[in-house]
Amino acid sequence: MEHARAEYEVSERRACRVVRQWRGTQRYLPLRRTDEDRLTQAILVLAGKYGRYGYRRITALLQHAGWPVGKDRVQRIWRREGLKVPQKQRARGRLWLGDGSCVRLRPERTNHVWSYDFVKAMTNDGRALRVLVVIDEYTRECLALRVARRLGSLQVIETLADVMLVRGIPEHIRSDNGPEFIAEELRKWLGRVGTRTLYIEPGSPWENGYCESFNGKLRDEFLNGEIFYSLKEAQILTERWRVEYNTERPHSARGYRPPQRKQSCQSMDMEIWKTLRVSHIPTSPATTTDKCPTRRYANNHFYKRSVRSEELLKREAKWKRAQAQKK
Repeated sequence: MEHARAEYEVSERRACRVVRQWRGTQRYLPLRRTDEDRLTQAILVLAGKYGRYGYRRITALLQHAGWPVGKDRVQRIWRREGLKVPQKQRARGRLWLGDGSCVRLRPERTNHVWSYDFVKAMTNDGRALRVLVVIDEYTRECLALRVARRLGSLQVIETLADVMLVRGIPEHIRSDNGPEFIAEELRKWLGRVGTRTLYIEPGSPWENGYCESFNGKLRDEFLNGEIFYSLKEAQILTERWRVEYNTERPHSARGYRPPQRKQSCQSMDMEIWKTLRVSHIPTSPATTTDKCPTRRYANNHFYKRSVRSEELLKREAKWKRAQAQKK
């Protein structure tokens, strides 16, 4: 544009009209945000702590810390700094029958459907470890991670009993056809407590998709990055990761909120929290969507949107309860 004006000695208005460019676009000057460096540092800190998180979960953690940022801006900084960008997953078809009914029983409320499975690991000396995984399919919360050298049906019963004493008795529990899960003692015990078993088809692990998805996250974010020198160390680190997963890790299926609502935001490391916390952002009062007294939304737009989302969830839950009572 400047070359055309100098060559033909025309005004900026005339030159923009000839090349069909808006004058506002011609006069636009990019503005560098004053908080760009601090935001970049906060993203790098989180990327270093949560190495397997993508930019969307990092965005959720930043918003919880008070940063009024969207995923597009975080993605731009993410790519500029050369951080890992997870590959898109291949689309998978759902399990539907010819008449349109669903093969799996879909979870509709808390304690409606649990699922459990085993994950293999090993210590540094090459000895095997087994991890019993128990999750609530509706809330996506990990209820138990029991680590031992050997786990049989009796140990499975002990783990389920401990969880049921705290969380209540589920209506259904889903699993594969492993010998520990089809054992007669386990099925009789589940029948006495009032829990129905849901066994998937042999050789079809995708029918237990919620648990298999969790197993992948467990291995990718935790097991592949740890070296266990003893059984006790594996048990302690696994339980610590379970608490972090339930209270801190943003879950995409829950709107990038943790599966378990935290009572305090101070479970995050204090040094990282101080680095991420933004004190000068105008805040709105805490809403009913989050019980954490120290967490605030960055502006009224996020605040009102959260209130509307909570109302929709309440209406949906009320409708589901009414349908269950009719049945």
